[in-house]
Amino acid sequence: WPGRPSPLGAPWAGAGVNFAIFSEHATAVELCLFASPAATGERECLRLPAETDRNWHGCLPDARPGQLYCYRVHGPYTPATGHRFNPHKVLLDPYARAIGRDVHWGDELFGYQLGHPDADGSFDPRDSAAHCPLAVVVDGRIRGELLALVAPQDQDAPDRPDPDYVANLRVMLG
Repeated sequence: WPGRPSPLGAPWAGAGVNFAIFSEHATAVELCLFASPAATGERECLRLPAETDRNWHGCLPDARPGQLYCYRVHGPYTPATGHRFNPHKVLLDPYARAIGRDVHWGDELFGYQLGHPDADGSFDPRDSAAHCPLAVVVDGRIRGELLALVAPQDQDAPDRPDPDYVANLRVMLG
C-alpha cells in the first residue's frame, strides 16, 4: 500500500485514502488512526511505507471519509540545530482539509518539559495523543456536505454552523 507522494494531505476520491506528508528531515512517519474524537489514544498506528522526494506516503484501501488521523514523525532531536522531532507527540496534518477534534490543552502538548532547567532544550517523553487536534478525512469530491460534517455548532443556534467558521472553511476549500 505505498500510495502516491501527491497530493499532500488525505483526500478520499471514492476508493481508499492516500495519506501524504512532507518532511525534509524525518527518518520515519507513522499514520495514527483514531476511533472517535473522545479517544485518548490511537486505535492503530501504521508506518508510512514509502518516501518520494521527502514526501512520506501510503494508501489505505479501506479508509473512508470520517476517519480521524494524525501523525507521529521520527527524526533527530537537536534543538540547537532546529530539529525537534519527538515521536511521543502526535501532529496534526498541515495539509488536512478538515479538523475532527479540537485541541485539549495540557502540558503533554509541549515537546519539552515545562519548568525544566534546560527550558525548551529538554525533551518530554509523555504521549500527547489525548490532547492534540485530529484531522478528519473528507470526500474531496463533495464540498457542501463537508460544512455540515465538521462545522462546530453554536450553543444558541444548534441547527446552524458558526458563520465565521463556515467562511474560513470555504476559503480553505477554495
